[in-house]
Amino acid sequence: LTPLLAHLDHRSRGMRTRLGCLSHKSDSYNDFTAILPDKPNRALKRLSTEEATRWADSFDVLLSHKYGLAAFRAFLKTEFSEENLEFWLACEDFKKTRSAAKLASKAQRIFEEFIDVQAPREVNIDFQTRELTRRNVQEPSLSCFDQAQGKVHSLMEKDSYPRFLRSKIYTDLLSQTQRRLS
Repeated sequence: LTPLLAHLDHRSRGMRTRLGCLSHKSDSYNDFTAILPDKPNRALKRLSTEEATRWADSFDVLLSHKYGLAAFRAFLKTEFSEENLEFWLACEDFKKTRSAAKLASKAQRIFEEFIDVQAPREVNIDFQTRELTRRNVQEPSLSCFDQAQGKVHSLMEKDSYPRFLRSKIYTDLLSQTQRRLS
């Protein structure tokens, strides 16, 4: 019994350590600069306050700006929900597929990575949408993920996007661009 208790205590300490690391994940400006598409300082010099402010106009404006996308991705990582954005981006890329041979393999990969039950980066969609997408992937077309992508887009827009606009990542970024002007 003693070896078993020692093993459980060791696993418990390991879990506490891992959870402690997760709880220290910050929602800070530095997290954003680490994943900017360019060198952080150069990117911030290019980003105007006006551009960053426009991200609050609409979710699609945010998604269409490369630094907005990077900032939103950094924010989603702090919430452990970046799979939603990654799925949305994978669908956008999928729609550009021109080869019928590649269409089937890409569709299967996206389904297995994001849609299938217990997928490594499973997105939160309802059963009906999951099943419709499963059937669509059997005979893939450029629109086979449209319903699932729409649901994930709506979820991010209604849930994550308002929190992003209130986040330290976004407010710090705005402050940084405004300070540069002074």
